[in-house]
Amino acid sequence: MPYRQTIQELEAATLTNAREGLSEKEAAARLQRFGGNELEKKKEESLLKKVAEQFNDPMILILILGAVISIFLHEVMDSVIIVAVITINALIGVFQEWKAEKALHALEKMTAMKAVVKRDGQLKQIDAAELVLGDLVFLEAGNFVPADLRLIETVHLKVEESSLTGESVPVDKDASARYPKDQTLPLADQKNMAFSSTIVLDGNAAGLVVATGMDSEIGKIAKLLQHEEKLLTPLQRRLAELSKVLGALSVIICAAIFVIAVIQKRDLFEMLLTSISLAVAAIPEGLPAVVTISLALGVQKMSDHHAIARKLHAVETLGQVSVICTDKTGTLTQNRMTVVAYYLNGKIQSVSQKVTERRLKEGFYLCGNAKLDAEGVIGDPTEVALMRWALDNGVDAAQIIRQFPRVAEIPFDSRRKRMSTVHQTGLEKIVYVKGALESVLPLCTHLWQDGRRVELTTPMRRQIEEAAAQMAGEALRVLVLATRTVASLDESQFETRLCFIGMAGMIDPPKEGVKEAIALAHKAGIDVVMITGDHPETALAIGRQLGIAQSLSQVLTSVQMQDLSDDQLAQACQHIRIVARATPQDKVRIVKAYRLDEKIVAMTGDGVNDAPSLKQADVGIAMGSGTEVSRQTSDLILTDDNFATIISAVEEGRNIYLNIQKAVLYLLSCNLGEITTLFLAIVLMPVAPAPLSAIQILWINLVTDAFPALSLAAEPQDPYIMDQKPRAATESLFANGGWAFMVLNGLYIGTISLVAFKFGSAYGVRTAHTMTFMVLSIAQLFHSLNLRSLDHSIFRVGIFRNKLLLATFVIGVALQVMVVNLPVFQLILKTAALDWACWGIVFGLSASLILINEVSKLFNPVNHNWRSDSRNS
Repeated sequence: MPYRQTIQELEAATLTNAREGLSEKEAAARLQRFGGNELEKKKEESLLKKVAEQFNDPMILILILGAVISIFLHEVMDSVIIVAVITINALIGVFQEWKAEKALHALEKMTAMKAVVKRDGQLKQIDAAELVLGDLVFLEAGNFVPADLRLIETVHLKVEESSLTGESVPVDKDASARYPKDQTLPLADQKNMAFSSTIVLDGNAAGLVVATGMDSEIGKIAKLLQHEEKLLTPLQRRLAELSKVLGALSVIICAAIFVIAVIQKRDLFEMLLTSISLAVAAIPEGLPAVVTISLALGVQKMSDHHAIARKLHAVETLGQVSVICTDKTGTLTQNRMTVVAYYLNGKIQSVSQKVTERRLKEGFYLCGNAKLDAEGVIGDPTEVALMRWALDNGVDAAQIIRQFPRVAEIPFDSRRKRMSTVHQTGLEKIVYVKGALESVLPLCTHLWQDGRRVELTTPMRRQIEEAAAQMAGEALRVLVLATRTVASLDESQFETRLCFIGMAGMIDPPKEGVKEAIALAHKAGIDVVMITGDHPETALAIGRQLGIAQSLSQVLTSVQMQDLSDDQLAQACQHIRIVARATPQDKVRIVKAYRLDEKIVAMTGDGVNDAPSLKQADVGIAMGSGTEVSRQTSDLILTDDNFATIISAVEEGRNIYLNIQKAVLYLLSCNLGEITTLFLAIVLMPVAPAPLSAIQILWINLVTDAFPALSLAAEPQDPYIMDQKPRAATESLFANGGWAFMVLNGLYIGTISLVAFKFGSAYGVRTAHTMTFMVLSIAQLFHSLNLRSLDHSIFRVGIFRNKLLLATFVIGVALQVMVVNLPVFQLILKTAALDWACWGIVFGLSASLILINEVSKLFNPVNHNWRSDSRNS
């Protein structure tokens, strides 16, 4: 392992010179031989394959079979209409996936990462993708580490590795660190290594490239993704089950009709055509288009609100999520350390109270190596926070540097846990010492209180320690500031007989709006679980602030997880709300544990370490500013990195699912009405002709079925949707009364259609067919109004609220009147003109469907029974 090798061993292994680097010729040869420093990207699917995938659905295959049979039986118009529906559905699906990919590519158009290398003895800047094994790379504050490096020189180097390890605290790097040959260390403890995609916060360094691309630590995590299977979404599973049921029903209907034809000694060819009509009626041809368009509309709405869905079905699945597993750093928090409290003159005070003590704010500004430039403050997050706080409290950056120029420094190191800077001020030199309480307070003999220097007594010391403990208990990182004056630059005098000034408490604060979003998630029955690499106490403090957890009993650590079986972990997850010190493998295991409990899980994250769990989850949600691996793995990308956007997307997903469910119930109850009409007419009226033709059934399915269903899919948001619990992953599309609603309405539609057929028979066969055709189609248009709400009266929800559905109803009725009266449609659809009495029967029977449903709603308590907590059903 590179971190266990000496520099000489490293030079031999990489065939390079640790001082001069590679030659351009050798670098070019290695680039040609081993490839560039890039992660493998998933090969983009061809347009033909994308189109083919749209047909990989049982319902679509059944429709294709119906089209083939129609052609064989010379029913050309039937087959043309079926093929048109299939084609439109495929085009919509391909277009939406193309649109999502286009948005993703736009997100990835960033400035190419650069690297400073030495080649042929000269420093030069190249694209990081051109780095090869053995290159000598130079780093400074603000750089991304472009490849895995074995450090050979370091000067105060601090690296932020949260995107790889999950640790929010910067890591001090030391090229001189040596480790035994047989010692195995985790990445976070390899002090002489810098890893690809991490960020240099402070200092500078030089290192040899020891791994690039897929051989780097990032690449190893990316390889894990190849072994994770992506499962079907809940809606995909439910629609697949529905397709199987409808396919079996079609076969049963055809067989039943054939048996009846033999028994009744009917014309077998005619009855074969009729059975095909019934089979067609059993399958809602418009359903695939309705589902696809509904999801596409949802994707569009979400993209307008900073969420890019890479797959259509991710939108629906997000609406069913019952657990959101989220990273802390950069997702719930700002990934920006901030001073939130300070201790001065014996009191802990909020930062809302301005600092009046000059020594405290000036000392914290001067005792650090953060830099202020035109773009802001850069450097170690802790020092950046202190410098910003000092500036906010009136420190003049230019003046203080002129007034107190630095003349000496004892840098921070992890052993001493403090740093000291010395500044010239007139004839004296002032020393500022900053560090941990246990490192600085023992060096103090005096205390600065109310503008004067007093002796530090034991009670005073105890008071300081108690204040520090109180701040630490709130997960604040506490730093102490002390001072003294010296006459010379004798380092042995810098850190003795110090005067304690005060303390500052810092934390990585939550993002704005996150607490409210989590509260809304809880109201909607969604558990929010924070998974982080932080210490349990730190994680719990953030969890308390956000309302995620309240006690340590709700916190699980990585070490504790190792002792739990998968079943025990699934049981523990019922009350665990924080997982601390988590590894990438822990995150995957947590997601799987929730899924064992039949939860639908979303995982959010932005780092490389989140990628395996993003893929394993039902919905993987990546931050737009996150790593390329996490974005490529995810189902949903948040371009604003705002956790609150997730909850908005959940609400959108719930409404989409509800609207799709309405459309499914509408289409199937209408199709059941058609089956009831045909089947009962043939069984009960053996000498009468079939009441509908195949072309009339297809007209109903595509015109008076499909367009109202699409309008239902665009139903405005349900204001109570986030007051409900998530549906279980195993819940049927017809749960909580859905089956009864569909069957009863379907039977009623079929019954009134037979009544119309019987009434029209007195006027002749053509009129009987026409009246049956009209009642079936117009009753379905009325029925679409019933689907506005299964709980409330349509007059309560507002007839005019869904203007698209109202327009569809009016246009649909107008179309039906037109096909009865225009000769060209009379020829194609085999209809006849009706008199006023017949029209009165048609509209009276059709409108009765509204009356029946309105009466039934009077006995339905307004408690959303049909959409209640499915886990209790």
